[in-house]
Amino acid sequence: MTALTVPTMSLVLLVGTSGSGKSTFAAQHFGRFETLSSDFFRGLVSNDEDDQAATPAAFEALKHVAAQRLRAGLLTVVDATNVQAEARRDFVQLAREHDVLPVAIVLDVPESVCIARNAARTGRDFGPEVIRRQQGQLRRGLKALGKEGFRRVHVLHGEDEIAAATIVREPLLNDRTGEHGPFDVIGDVHGCRSELETLLGRLGWTLVRDDLGRPVDAVHPADRQALFLGDLVDRGPDSPGVLRLVMGMVRNGHALAVPGNHEDKLVRALDGRKVQTSHGLAETLAQLAAEPDAFRDEVREFCRSLVGHLVLDDGRLVVAHAGLKEQYQGRASGRVRSFALYGDTTGESDEYGLPVRLPWADSYRGKATVLYGHTPTVDTEWINGTMCLDTGCVFGGKLSALRYPEREVVQVPAERVHHEAAKPLEPLRGPGTSTTGADGADVGRASSPAGRPVAGPAAPRRVPGLLPIEDVTGKQIVETRHHGRIGIRAENAAGALEVMSRFAVDPRWLPYLPPTMSPVATSAHPDHLEHPDEAFAYYRGQGVEHVRMEEKHMGSRGTVLLARDPARFGTPADWNGVVTTRTGRAFFDAVDTRTFLGRLDAAVEAAGLWDELDTDWLLLDGEVLPWAVKAEGMIRDWYAEVGAAAGGAFPDALAALAAARDGGVDVTDLLARTEQRAVDAAAYTASYRRYADPATGLDDVRFAPFQVLAAQGRTFADRPHGWHMAVADRLAAAAPDVVRATRSLLVDVRDEASRAAGVEWWQDLTGAGGEGAVVKPETNLTRGPKGLVQPGVKVRGREYLRIIYGPECTEPGNLARLKDRDLGHKRSMALREYALGLESLERFVEGEPLWRVHQAVFGVLAMESEAVDPRL
Repeated sequence: MTALTVPTMSLVLLVGTSGSGKSTFAAQHFGRFETLSSDFFRGLVSNDEDDQAATPAAFEALKHVAAQRLRAGLLTVVDATNVQAEARRDFVQLAREHDVLPVAIVLDVPESVCIARNAARTGRDFGPEVIRRQQGQLRRGLKALGKEGFRRVHVLHGEDEIAAATIVREPLLNDRTGEHGPFDVIGDVHGCRSELETLLGRLGWTLVRDDLGRPVDAVHPADRQALFLGDLVDRGPDSPGVLRLVMGMVRNGHALAVPGNHEDKLVRALDGRKVQTSHGLAETLAQLAAEPDAFRDEVREFCRSLVGHLVLDDGRLVVAHAGLKEQYQGRASGRVRSFALYGDTTGESDEYGLPVRLPWADSYRGKATVLYGHTPTVDTEWINGTMCLDTGCVFGGKLSALRYPEREVVQVPAERVHHEAAKPLEPLRGPGTSTTGADGADVGRASSPAGRPVAGPAAPRRVPGLLPIEDVTGKQIVETRHHGRIGIRAENAAGALEVMSRFAVDPRWLPYLPPTMSPVATSAHPDHLEHPDEAFAYYRGQGVEHVRMEEKHMGSRGTVLLARDPARFGTPADWNGVVTTRTGRAFFDAVDTRTFLGRLDAAVEAAGLWDELDTDWLLLDGEVLPWAVKAEGMIRDWYAEVGAAAGGAFPDALAALAAARDGGVDVTDLLARTEQRAVDAAAYTASYRRYADPATGLDDVRFAPFQVLAAQGRTFADRPHGWHMAVADRLAAAAPDVVRATRSLLVDVRDEASRAAGVEWWQDLTGAGGEGAVVKPETNLTRGPKGLVQPGVKVRGREYLRIIYGPECTEPGNLARLKDRDLGHKRSMALREYALGLESLERFVEGEPLWRVHQAVFGVLAMESEAVDPRL
């Protein structure tokens, strides 16, 4: 058997004359959708696979499909003769454009066999001269395939070799997805051996030394693996010592490494090629000159063998010296390696003669965490799921490492300034921050054609905290952990953008928007539109055994972000959080917000929650009371006007009807209906006035929390609602002048007596003027037979529903009409918004990039633009 190795991400050209068996070979060795046949595409565009006139259109379509597959990283096989160099050239270029490896598999079959096979096939009436011409083209091109750009060429001579061939799919050298760590990822060392030894010790590694006391390996008791991000050499005092240690760790399986631009240049120097010995290379060569020839040879082969970037942990982690854009990850080409070694530059130099580097991380939107070095900065910083770990140790800064997946940064200070930086170290981002660093080694693209530095403009920078508009516009698909893929319509995203961009608080302070809530199913009770019995039945049908009924306050939904570490949210030192509405707007001005949150902070402290939850920030969901804090205008302009009009009109109408009756006119039915309407109008006025208490200042404002959403490093959707209610009770007890308690009742939906007690509790609550209750599964986040279960359903009382549906909604005829309502869309929205809210919280506490958090946050607000009855 002959094994033909084919990279898993490649473009494979089958090369052979007509009749050589390419289609049969493809069907035997490749998948149904992996092979793109020129015959099949001729059929697609002309309804005739043998129509040679359709060949140009067929190949245009074939190349388009091939490009789409290569963009997706799928192995693609082209089944065509491909005997002409110009035909192959287009496909080699296509592979380069998508940074995949082109591979040629040549089926060299005797001319007589091909002629006989074609003669036996219908529709192939061209003569033997066509086969002979193709065979000549094949022979002339065989030796040039490598020069044409094919990275691998397999030639199979004769039918027996073809029959004995097998295909072995081989992962690329950068594919280390099966390695899961945990890893200690270490930034640019630059010959600082002593600091590296100290850092490894702090990370828990034990050094192994040779007979001369030199470190030649390191082991970790927890079987962690080190990952070196390149630039091991140059500028520092002991590049050979660093290489000896790192090479030993890699050789013994304790470490992995990627090359830096300094290793790339060192290899060329050791090969005897002409390079400039600037940026510390001269010192490294002098240090290596004192080492044995065998060591220098080992160094050359080690640095030469390093792969430009590595993809690890099932694609969740990518390491490259200068970073890597998403479109290059896991691919192989000179362009990809160049980016991994040097980053993205403008081709210009700054006033220091250093390359102006483009801020690729600012627009990074990949799912993988990318760890890199190359650009020395004052300190580490997460930017869109990427982190630069070069903190300028050789320039007197720090040597940095990141524990992965823990995301914990560990650093040691430089023992001294080993090399003077060309320019001061700066933060990686920020207003006015340059994107160039002190490391300008050997990037020829940053020079003018004459080799002189070019004084060019600084690369554009983002404004910290702001999101590019493309992150929140157009049709979007959000992957959620609890409800799968959720689509966001482009027109709804535009509406959300309008609200968020004009009225919302800073996006860094808005990790969550509360979802809408579904009402309970329409009640079967003749005198109720909503009733707890339907809520109990719904959850019982979902396999839920216990539910918690919580008092529904008549206030405004509010989310409180309470913070003790302003730097965590990129804010001034006196900032202590925000109170936001359902659409992300601030409830109070800056002064009142600080005052209110200061009081709430004291309540959290008195309740012992800061220490108990081990956090310096909290996110709470609840109601801001009274309703008039946010709804005063609506009460005045909507409800009060209706109540005033009714109060003014009905007395006169009743008086006129009474006079007509006394005059002998039969107005009995009309008078009775008008009297009932007057009673309903009075009940309507009484209903809204219960919730219209004015708030003259902060002393009148209360917050009624019903859920602790998140804190440092975790969310609380897995905690039962009883726990959340207990936290709320503790806060209310600690500061009753700030926090309002929420009454609740636990109900066993399987037990008739417990359900009856729940109904009685609700009737007492609503009979005393309460809005109603929210019924929730006690276990909180719950999945039923068909997926995610509603997190809560609202069961509103008759008198509160009078405000929503109008004064006469309780009249039998009107109530019967109102019961004909469609809840399907509202329920679907509630579940999708709930899942998006959970997703934004989990992304936030996991430290994911802001754009990833706001993809879900914007999704919640966008769904509010969907057409649904606002009274539900």
